[in-house]
Amino acid sequence: MKDESFKLDQRHDSAVKHVTGRAEYADDIPEPAGTLHAYLGLSTRAHANLRSVDLSAVRNAPGVIGVLTAADIPGENDVSPTGRNDEPIFATDKVEFWGQPMFAVIAQSRDAARRAALLAKVDYEDLPHTLDAGEARAQGGDYVTPPLKLQRGDVVPAQAAAPHRIKGQMRVGGQDHMYLEGHIAFAIPGEDDDVTVHSSTQHHSEAQHMVARVLGLNSSDVTINVRRMGGGFGGKETQMNLFCAVAALAAKKWNRAVKIRPDRDDDMSATGKRHDFVIDYDVAFDAEGKIQALEGNFAARCGFSSDLSGPVTDRALFHADNAYYYPNVLLHSHPMKTNTVSNTAFRGFGGPQGVIAAERIIEEIAYALNKDTLDIRRANFYGTEDRNVTPYHQTVEDNIMPRIIDELEESVNYQARRKAVLAHNAKGGITRKGIALTPVKFGISFTATWYNQAGSLVHIYNDGSIALNHGGTEMGQGLNTKIAQIAADAFGVDFARIKITKTTTEKVPNTSATAASSGSDLNGMAALNGCEQIKARLVEFACQNWQVQPQDIRFANNHVHIGSHTLPFADFIKQAYMARVQLSAAGFYKTPKIHWDRESGKGRPFYYFAYGASCSEVTIDTLTGEYTVDRTDILHDVGQSLNAQLDIGQVEGAFVQGMGWLTTEELWWDKQGQLRTHAPSTYKIPLASDRPRVFNVALADWSVNRENTIKRSKAVGEPPFMLGISVFEALSMAVASVADYRTCPRLDAPATPERVLLAVERLRDGA
Repeated sequence: MKDESFKLDQRHDSAVKHVTGRAEYADDIPEPAGTLHAYLGLSTRAHANLRSVDLSAVRNAPGVIGVLTAADIPGENDVSPTGRNDEPIFATDKVEFWGQPMFAVIAQSRDAARRAALLAKVDYEDLPHTLDAGEARAQGGDYVTPPLKLQRGDVVPAQAAAPHRIKGQMRVGGQDHMYLEGHIAFAIPGEDDDVTVHSSTQHHSEAQHMVARVLGLNSSDVTINVRRMGGGFGGKETQMNLFCAVAALAAKKWNRAVKIRPDRDDDMSATGKRHDFVIDYDVAFDAEGKIQALEGNFAARCGFSSDLSGPVTDRALFHADNAYYYPNVLLHSHPMKTNTVSNTAFRGFGGPQGVIAAERIIEEIAYALNKDTLDIRRANFYGTEDRNVTPYHQTVEDNIMPRIIDELEESVNYQARRKAVLAHNAKGGITRKGIALTPVKFGISFTATWYNQAGSLVHIYNDGSIALNHGGTEMGQGLNTKIAQIAADAFGVDFARIKITKTTTEKVPNTSATAASSGSDLNGMAALNGCEQIKARLVEFACQNWQVQPQDIRFANNHVHIGSHTLPFADFIKQAYMARVQLSAAGFYKTPKIHWDRESGKGRPFYYFAYGASCSEVTIDTLTGEYTVDRTDILHDVGQSLNAQLDIGQVEGAFVQGMGWLTTEELWWDKQGQLRTHAPSTYKIPLASDRPRVFNVALADWSVNRENTIKRSKAVGEPPFMLGISVFEALSMAVASVADYRTCPRLDAPATPERVLLAVERLRDGA
């Protein structure tokens, strides 16, 4: 049970600062006198040899101090997070995507640097380029990283024995992160080899190591500070390495502070996005709709380098089952090299691409058998002992999916509403409706086992105030609020007594990225570990000083209760200090039980699963393809919530972002390889007017994580992203109605109004 001081509705610690503009971001840090500004010079070819790069006009432009090229790098010209040495800071002999950095201009103002960067005269020798994952695979293109195979059972005989079999292909689009705060790094040189970089990064330890590698220094020479980010969503896990390295290079070369902040257009052109996929599936099933065998091939547009494409495409396979049991399964990833920007982490990290494939397969079966998709989902859920092993051989031990589905189905009156939708569509007419109830099962942990660790540093000052530093980064999700709650609860003090200091490599080393939905799980446990170390010393002190037993000591309501004595917390701490009790501790945590053997495709990569379900109802206009989301209801599992207010906000935001991925957010490259959707004017994220007209979100407050997570909570960052699939599935049903639900519409994502209209016309024509 939680202490009374643990408030589930504690508001975000920076909420007022956010809405009043007092929250400080990297670009708000006062600039020292003489601060310089950097800007990247980007390629204008998708694939070409560099015959020559004439930078004389750049160097002679007004306000320019100098130019950085690969020749100015004292260490390694590489910021590859996987160490594959395939991601240069500056291209040298060849460019491999439109927008690849070739040099950086350093000038007295940002405007001067930006204008000068356009003056380079580059002589290109064009080479053939490949932009699409499907095209790359068909041509026998290269992989950027070794592929993965997951296999269980025997697919071929099961396919032959099944009475029904369907083959199909689905294209799933990518997605830009569209964070409010773009990429930025602000480097300040120090004495000797020291350099400090203020940045908006989700992985400050990796940025530290990258800057050290590029400068030829030790990691201990580099400090990375992160106060907060204006959104990250995975886009600042590896992509910030480039900007940190350029700013630090310039700062050390000219011994002056240097800031780099690209325009949104260049930010979108030069940094990675969610991987788009071409998914081929071959599913065999029985007359009841139970899957007997599944074969799937997942080809991803990875871009010119590996970045995080290996683990992203691995996770797509891990989630190709979603909530369903496949008796016989064979899955292959195909991380294809393309002449596009190197794609990277994005909320869900490949999981959404796997889940949407599973839902497409369910949809195919339902239309083939003329059944409700929900019935097919139920028929294939993980269940008893003979139906509870995933394609990667992990046993599903905590399955609450059936209860989630049953409760949501009843609460939203799904059956009656579905009948009403069918009745509406049976009348014909211009508008058609659709309704879908979809599940989510999402594995929680980094699939790279070594990342599942975290540290903290806890100080109690002799006035009783508490400072806490942890290895996570705050990007608006409320991580610092949750960590402060955990510390306040541990010491039985008010939330206001806890000060979470900026994230920095100076205090907690070797941290993992704030990603994989692990921020609270890892850092919360590390913070608690640090608090418990200090608390144990305080208990020992109290036992000795007041001659009581440990069970007679209680920390609550800003007081310490010691047998019959009660002291204000601050007074007790003062006495402990005077008695020379150590009031500082370094906490640590590593996730237990997990292991993964990639070569054999077997293991337990996930500590536990988070579950959820959403029901969405839509209306489409069959003359234009335009649509509205009339209503969405969500029931989501966060275990025992650390903060219900924050968790509901995460569910709402993730749903809308997931809906945007599948409906409006379309990335488009022209034939020359230039990204044309490179600004808010050409790339459409969901607006307030696009949200469901009725939007109800509830947490499964009865759920308790069976694993020993922080206060038995579950991760909430990524799992609800896939709840947006219910909108996509409802749109599909509305389209299918024009052909009496006899054919799966096979909508590709995103299901823009154009695609919806084309699908309607295709079904009407009988194609």
